[in-house]
Amino acid sequence: MVLHFRSCSGEVNRLPRLYHSGDTRDLQWVIEHLGQREAGARIGLAGISLGGNVALKWLGEQGEAAPAAVVGAAAISTPFDLTACAEVLDRGFNRAVYTVSFLRTMKAKLRAKAHLYDGQIDVAAVLRSRTFTEYDRWFTAPLNGFADERDYWSRASSGPYLERIRRPTLLINAVNDPFLPGARLPVAAVAGSRWLEAAFVPEGGHVGFLDGPLGRSSWAERRALAFLRRLLLP
Repeated sequence: MVLHFRSCSGEVNRLPRLYHSGDTRDLQWVIEHLGQREAGARIGLAGISLGGNVALKWLGEQGEAAPAAVVGAAAISTPFDLTACAEVLDRGFNRAVYTVSFLRTMKAKLRAKAHLYDGQIDVAAVLRSRTFTEYDRWFTAPLNGFADERDYWSRASSGPYLERIRRPTLLINAVNDPFLPGARLPVAAVAGSRWLEAAFVPEGGHVGFLDGPLGRSSWAERRALAFLRRLLLP
């Protein structure tokens, strides 16, 4: 199954609520729904980028209380530290290439439902945003009850939750990921947990772990699936 974050499925959702990097409520609902619909099924979580952050944060929130049906997880190119991510994405080359592109699509979704935010969000300020800092300050934080953008980044990051994970979990990240400085990878958390396995490799950028003819396959995806298969199959 694929969990589409709100307004990421090709259809804009009808409520004011949108997704954010630390919102685990929809994942919680999906897992509960699967547990009811597929009694006895074993569930492995696979998350990429923002999806990895949500999956890991949810596992950490659950800790020992995670549903027995969830046997493990694999996360690829996870932004473990959202403060560090915003700092590198809001300047220089990264801002020109990545942030501008992200904000273009995010603002388009906002315009499609701007009427839902009358009196709640300063839509004009959000549409003027040129950085993630500005966007999260004017939109993500107030819409979701955070004090400001830094409160959001701190509380939504999965890094602080890793030590609470109690399911076998594979982390794949590149040291040269432009979204997260290599120095901010959670090396200590991995070393201190028997539940975490990491492949922190020198190269691969952000979700760029390609190999095979013309770089059309992903070794990270194969490794993640192999990891989950060992947990899922008897």
